[in-house]
Amino acid sequence: MSVIGVLRETARGERRVALTPDVARRLSDRGLKILVETGAGGLSFFADEDYTGAAVVARDEVYAGSDVLLCLRRPDDLAAARPGQILIGLLGLDPLDGDGVTGISLDLLPRTLSRAQAMDALTSQANVAGYKAALIAAEACPGFFPMLMTAAGTTRPARVLVLGAGVAGLQAIATARRLGAQVTGYDVRDAARADIASTGAAVLDLASPRAEADSGYARGLTADEAGDQMRALTEAVPRFDVVITTAKVPGAAAPLLVPEAALAAMRPGSVVVDLAPGNVAGSMAGARTLLGNDVTVIGAPDLAATVPVAASTAYARNLLALLDHLMPHGEAVLDLDDEITRAVLLRDREGARS
Repeated sequence: MSVIGVLRETARGERRVALTPDVARRLSDRGLKILVETGAGGLSFFADEDYTGAAVVARDEVYAGSDVLLCLRRPDDLAAARPGQILIGLLGLDPLDGDGVTGISLDLLPRTLSRAQAMDALTSQANVAGYKAALIAAEACPGFFPMLMTAAGTTRPARVLVLGAGVAGLQAIATARRLGAQVTGYDVRDAARADIASTGAAVLDLASPRAEADSGYARGLTADEAGDQMRALTEAVPRFDVVITTAKVPGAAAPLLVPEAALAAMRPGSVVVDLAPGNVAGSMAGARTLLGNDVTVIGAPDLAATVPVAASTAYARNLLALLDHLMPHGEAVLDLDDEITRAVLLRDREGARS
């Protein structure tokens, strides 16, 4: 049986844990040995003693005793890993630095495959991020999200625009609607526009290009298309009290959707929350900036980490599904004939596993 190790996250601001006590118990009940680093779940409110059935040990013991290592972000001390170990997490697209360590990155999961959906950590974490984005926007907005009718009169609902209707965007739309805001969504993909409409939100219809790739994701826009979109959004954005941006293009830089001219034309007190660095001119990750016209811009690319219980629970279930796939009989088997396994393996420039 392979031994599974759980590393404590060390990145600044990261509060999630790769494996929750519930999922650790499920794996332990199957006869797998689990090593959890001391304090791994602390910032997610999972105490060491909650990991019944697992051994809670020091970090060096996790490295020394595990065959499969679980994490969220790449560890900064991967040199401590042994050759032949497998590291699983949201590892990005680049090869690992660890000598002889095999990397399995959930960023590479083929998300359009139905049998991979339970493993889809990008989707689960984007759901959390979209939910939290709407809450942050509501907190920063100087007015009410819902329409309130009182003896003193009626307060109109906040007008919210969500740019990008992937998982995070749709969750932001749904949450803002539940809070009572008047919500509009925008996306360059026809399928996403239908998804926006299905939530009951309005669809922002601009004279801008459609840009749906065969994969279902948005393709990059040409220079002319991007210019047309920029002009249309610059005119539309100032009509809203709150703007939430979530638009990403896989393998490319996030597109600029809210330029300086749009920010300058927004009303004082307006709020912009940027989940995809690059969508908003001048936004900085983790920073709340008050512009000269009293518009607040919030750079928030890592919101899932701020909801650690829900995010960790969802992520651990994604890992459980992936481990079921990779370890059907308790031993990690990397079958390169399987399209999921082949897709998630990190490779170096020569195509070798890393």
